[in-house]
Amino acid sequence: MKLSKKNQLKITGLIVVLLLAGVIFFFTYYQVDEVQVMGSSHYSEKQIKKMVLRGPMASNSILAPIIYTKKNTKDVPFVKGYTVTRLNRHTICVSVKEKDIVGCIPYLDSYIYFDRNGTFIESATERNEKIPFFDGIKVKHVIYNEELPIKDKMVMNTAVALSTIFQKNDKIPDHIEFSDDGQISLLYGDITVKLGKDEYLEDKMTRVLAILPLISDKKGILHAENVNDNSKMITLEQEKDETSDSSETWTGGYDEEGNYTGEGEYDENGNYVGAKPQTDLEYALSKWVGGYDEEGDYTGTGEYDADMNYVGPAPTEESMAANGSWTGGYREDGSYDGASEYDRDGNYVGSVEDAQNSDEADSSGASEDGGTSGNESNSDSTDTGDSGEQSYDTGDTDDYSGEETDSGYSDEADSYSDNGDYTSDSEWE
Repeated sequence: MKLSKKNQLKITGLIVVLLLAGVIFFFTYYQVDEVQVMGSSHYSEKQIKKMVLRGPMASNSILAPIIYTKKNTKDVPFVKGYTVTRLNRHTICVSVKEKDIVGCIPYLDSYIYFDRNGTFIESATERNEKIPFFDGIKVKHVIYNEELPIKDKMVMNTAVALSTIFQKNDKIPDHIEFSDDGQISLLYGDITVKLGKDEYLEDKMTRVLAILPLISDKKGILHAENVNDNSKMITLEQEKDETSDSSETWTGGYDEEGNYTGEGEYDENGNYVGAKPQTDLEYALSKWVGGYDEEGDYTGTGEYDADMNYVGPAPTEESMAANGSWTGGYREDGSYDGASEYDRDGNYVGSVEDAQNSDEADSSGASEDGGTSGNESNSDSTDTGDSGEQSYDTGDTDDYSGEETDSGYSDEADSYSDNGDYTSDSEWE
């Protein structure tokens, strides 16, 4: 029986309605409400979703795995490919396979990224902070997917070894430098780590990484060049921050209400900046134990302490200047008597006579030799009046040695044997 035209239209309309209802049901029932991202260290989840799931089909958990899976890609830096899978009807997962990048070097106006075979696999105008940056590896030309033309193959082996250590400990330095003679330096904030040559790298880095958290507030050079099977000594050649305790750079003086008092601990913008820094003389006077007379009465100017020990007159600019580079005069409890052999931070610095004799010897040696020998080490030629040295004998437990203070180590370069015994003939070397 032949259907009338009117009935045919009804059937066709019914089919269209059913198909449309099926499509709506399909996209509604398999609507993606959650996207999980795995395997991405270079990009955030939001960036990966934006890169991969481009288009309306990304909202369907059945179609997205079929359409958006891409085993190989060239349009996404650092990513080799990605796979989209359906976890349930409302959830899909984007699994990212990243390129095996171990480091980058500067080249012209960009950064060249290489894998553990030294092959050039990526370039970018901006540096990725999560990838070790090596300075001192020089190339005249580069070809994509070909090995970098480096004369000394050992340099690349060292770079790969260091990169593996950094990634394993999640402690990537800001900068890695190779000098022409093979010396390795790492920059961690204000600390420069000297590793020396490619020897005992794993041992050196294990000990360096254990020490870095202890000196995060310091500036200077951490010497680890001499770590080997027989010595575990690591020394910090500290740079003193001249502005950290300078009253001239202090911006405070205002109280919480914004009124200038001269002693308030806020700046003019209401920011808390702490108490006004004290000069060496001001600090010494605040800690001076004297002020008692011979009868034991406190006069403020007497030259005895509360236990009737003679401590001399109160410190003055002239008396402190006469001590030269000696920073002592403090007792172990932090009080100042002008004669004890600790500095204001609790570090043992020896007697003023020893310091003055040492200054005279240094001055005499400089005048006789006409300067410092070019063969002397950097730490020997450093002015220890402005910078201190701390020695860390990491031993087998990665602990450091030295006079124990609130900060945990000595500001002088005390020398200790491998078994932790102090050697008095080392003269603070």
